Amino acid sequence: MKIGMFQTPFLRPERKPKQVFEWAIRQAVHADKVGFTEYWVGEHGTLDWESIPSPELVIAAAALQTENIKFGPLAHLLPYHHPATLAVQTAWLSQILEGRYMLGVATGAYPTDAALRGITDMSKNHDMMLEAIDIMEKVWKAEPFSVEGKYWNAGYPEADPKKKLRDVRPWGGDIHMAMTGLSAPSPSIAFAGTHGFIPASVYAGNEFLKSHFETYRDKMSEAGRTSDRSAHRVVRDVIVAETDEEARKLAIEGGIGDAWKAYIKPTYERFGVLKGLLHDPNVDPADVDAAYLAEHVWIVGSVETVRQKLDHWMSELGGPFGTLLIYSHDYIDNPEPWEHSMKLLAEEVAPKIATGATEAA
Repeated sequence: MKIGMFQTPFLRPERKPKQVFEWAIRQAVHADKVGFTEYWVGEHGTLDWESIPSPELVIAAAALQTENIKFGPLAHLLPYHHPATLAVQTAWLSQILEGRYMLGVATGAYPTDAALRGITDMSKNHDMMLEAIDIMEKVWKAEPFSVEGKYWNAGYPEADPKKKLRDVRPWGGDIHMAMTGLSAPSPSIAFAGTHGFIPASVYAGNEFLKSHFETYRDKMSEAGRTSDRSAHRVVRDVIVAETDEEARKLAIEGGIGDAWKAYIKPTYERFGVLKGLLHDPNVDPADVDAAYLAEHVWIVGSVETVRQKLDHWMSELGGPFGTLLIYSHDYIDNPEPWEHSMKLLAEEVAPKIATGATEAA
């Protein structure tokens, strides 16, 4: 199993922007050092706990301090960018990273981020995303075109022998795109399957996740593509320490516990996905606290305990998937135990997890 990080980030609202930025860079450098394969960065304009509005700045800064890890925004919210401008910017990042760049795209889920751009009817966001992708792919070809779309006008100029244009094509000619899903059934995961994009699922229970696997498999098949779970990314909280007791303490009394209490649990309730996390449907959501989450939702423990829990989880899912993405949390004041958890996960747990993620998704 491959390990990556989703730097959404979940940092306390009182953190200053410089702290957020420096933490994101530090996490990227450490992730690269211990063997993480991917590092995704969220984009939100107004959210207090998810406070990075410009993932490309984090990626650019981290690019010069890392060697192997791949980067991508997860995701650029396409309705809130002019697609031609974003196409040129992302292509440039892909050229800088020389094969270490991926592009996550999304419609935008939060009304406040939409309101910031003057959008009050978010029902149009999906169509805006489709038009944006079409324009971006045209720009990446670097061939003359002109389009007057429903939402944007764009084009690529004719060649002028006297004034050559800069090469705006992505590294290798194309950018591998990804889409996230936070509902079941998920139209985003379906779109990813239809277009051959990377599917990334935010964990909200096994049945929820199986639905994403099935949707992606079916849409890939309909499009005439071969599908396997090695393409699938799943986001879930994991903490590893030398002992089970240390891991529980680090989770419950640390950044994960803080974020779930103040922000993630209320968000999951609002989106209607919290019930999928409950091990027993009779559990009252009001009783879901950090201790419950550490036992039933997060994967917490020593190296051997976490290995067993991951193996059991893969068995419940009917087989493995490709990459486990862990959220980044607020351990700024005491980073060493958290970073040790990352190291143990990548170096001692992941190599012992079944890697045969070739079962049809």
